Amino acid sequence: MARTQRVAVLGLGGMGRLMAARILHAGLPTVVWNRNPEPARRLGEQGAAVAESPPDAVREADIVITMVTDADAVLSIATDQGMLAAMPDGAIWAQMGTIGVAGTERVAALVAERRPGVVLLDAPVSGSRGPAEQGKLAVLASGPEEVRDRIAPVFEAVGQRTVWAGPVGAGSRLKLVVNLLLAFINEGIAESLALGRALGLDRPAILDALHGSPIVAPWAAEKLERIGRDDYSPQYPLRLALKDVRLALDGVADASRFAVAERLGVEWQQLVDRGLGDEDLTVVTRALEG
Repeated sequence: MARTQRVAVLGLGGMGRLMAARILHAGLPTVVWNRNPEPARRLGEQGAAVAESPPDAVREADIVITMVTDADAVLSIATDQGMLAAMPDGAIWAQMGTIGVAGTERVAALVAERRPGVVLLDAPVSGSRGPAEQGKLAVLASGPEEVRDRIAPVFEAVGQRTVWAGPVGAGSRLKLVVNLLLAFINEGIAESLALGRALGLDRPAILDALHGSPIVAPWAAEKLERIGRDDYSPQYPLRLALKDVRLALDGVADASRFAVAERLGVEWQQLVDRGLGDEDLTVVTRALEG
């Protein structure tokens, strides 16, 4: 019988913490590390081993997951804090944060140059904190086919499905496509509700008309329910949604072709400047309604 894979999770923010909990509860030996030690301590109470540094977390790991905000943070953990040098040969590094096309290329170049014996997977996830808590994310994976069976128990622990998109870099590109659509759906909800209010309609009547409509997907339906309760607690913070829109535009040669996305980025930046960046992206609705 094959030995159970040992997993290290580095980065325990809103998503990483929930993903690490799912991996732990799936019965996989799990080591955790976070810059702020409190989330790691809480996972330690659930049975995870808590590492004091990135090298300590990965020295005996078969699979290493990084789940941090941007490419600079990933590269800092990998190089300045010594994670990559401490990884065993043959280990899998699943980079699961959303760091864009250029960021993923930087990570791939680093691994090729310094640790060719490490297998890199580019595997961002689609979904917010609710699906992460339930293990219902979609994993948008890319990388060598020969390690797919090894990584499968981890991806199955955090997600309800895995989409293999091709070689390293394809997963990050696919994630930008998905997140741009979510951005447009969110903006459509916000502007539709704001238009209804401007036309003199009561918000409950607008929400009632939209609930159950065939044009409202499950993600949008859940957001409408939260808007109806005036609940803007962060599932997908606006500042991160804005980051992802910008990563999408940065990933194409001629961003001017995507004028709606560019304008959306300008609008959302104004809201972040007003201090709304840590609210859920549905806070755009509240701002447009006035």
